[in-house]
Amino acid sequence: MTTATQILAQLGGNKFLAMTGAHTLIDCGNALSMKLRTNKSKANYLKITLTAMDTYIVEFKKVNYSKCTCDDVKVLDFVYNDQLKNIFTSVTGMYTSL
Repeated sequence: MTTATQILAQLGGNKFLAMTGAHTLIDCGNALSMKLRTNKSKANYLKITLTAMDTYIVEFKKVNYSKCTCDDVKVLDFVYNDQLKNIFTSVTGMYTSL
């Protein structure tokens, strides 16, 4: 099982994808990145990276593809796996499961 697969499972797997509409998932080795639907934070890109300390760096970004710009919306460090769902919901306003 890859790190990206584990991160997706911790977020809720297919239920997470169905509830949030996240798409274009990319396995970045020690990270998982994806595009997001429109949400309250205006972030349209998410990257979750596993660190050497077994915690995550969660980066919500606003990417403008036509202008080639990328702005941080919210970056959180030292996030534990059991906090991923709550952080996602609090930043985006989208629930990860029913």
